Amino acid sequence: MTVRFTVLLAALLALTLVFGCRPASSAALPPEPTLPAAAALPCPLFPADNVWNTRIDTLPVHPLSDAYVTTIGGDAEFHADFGSGIWPPDDGGPIGIPYVVVPADQPLVPIDFYYPDDSDPGPYPIPPNPPIEGGPDADGDRHILIMQEGTCRLYEVYDAHPREDGGWDAGSGAIFDLYSNALRPAGWTSADAAGLPILPGLVRYDEVAAGEINHALRFTAPETQRAFVWPARHFASDLTGAHYPPLGLRLRLRAGFDLSGFDPQVQVILRAMQRYGIILADNGSAWYVSGAPDERWDNDVLRQLHQLTGDDFEAVDASVLMIDPDSGQAAVLDEAAFLPAVVLWQ
Repeated sequence: MTVRFTVLLAALLALTLVFGCRPASSAALPPEPTLPAAAALPCPLFPADNVWNTRIDTLPVHPLSDAYVTTIGGDAEFHADFGSGIWPPDDGGPIGIPYVVVPADQPLVPIDFYYPDDSDPGPYPIPPNPPIEGGPDADGDRHILIMQEGTCRLYEVYDAHPREDGGWDAGSGAIFDLYSNALRPAGWTSADAAGLPILPGLVRYDEVAAGEINHALRFTAPETQRAFVWPARHFASDLTGAHYPPLGLRLRLRAGFDLSGFDPQVQVILRAMQRYGIILADNGSAWYVSGAPDERWDNDVLRQLHQLTGDDFEAVDASVLMIDPDSGQAAVLDEAAFLPAVVLWQ
């Protein structure tokens, strides 16, 4: 019997030209998959088809990618804004943005916001002495992140300060249903400038130790545009130049970046940035990616990320994933656009 190899490259190219990177309609989406809990967490960090949990390694490059990268800093070093120990060394706090898991029956406490119109009202299940970003005496953003078991609600607070009566004063607060794709109302902030949740974008030690990060990462840039793009809901700037990146912008580590010389734990982070990318969530230092503090981090290993610069990244056009501007559900891209060359045996 004669075996003929027919490589359907021409057919594949035709399919790609016809379908491109168009998202499938919402009616064509498959049933929502089972939601596994994230590594070492009792609840999923949003549905599996949420934009945070969607790969973007095949998305088209944004036409303003070069301008955005240059504005953030093409030659600026990448930085892990998390680690072990405290900073500053003598009187600082844990390095990163901490979070805490509380039980379903955690007592609720009153909380008042100085941005009440953009906040979800209390009470919130804040435990006694919760971990605060920067430590209890910090002057910075003072975030508190709380995941509640049972309800699978995520409570996030910005600029949190305890009161003597057991309640709290804070800048803003947001409550997210971790089983829902609903976004905050357009124009609303959250505990983060972009109006997005913080916890789903953190690098956590347990998932790195497990060998895979299956979500996008949060990062900051010094100057942003007076605009936001899906899935962000809010801007935090007066700058209007088109070269400034808008909040919500998604970038990815270039596919050709060589991961082989890095520590295995750093490779996990790098692969996540190639596959899921990084989302611009706030104003801050250039290319600072967020994570949770953990005494198991090796800070010397994390410093390997300094070898990356902005020029190793490219912005993508994530709008092709949007089904509904008020939902974080991401469309399933046409499968035909990403099929490998097919070999038929006859």
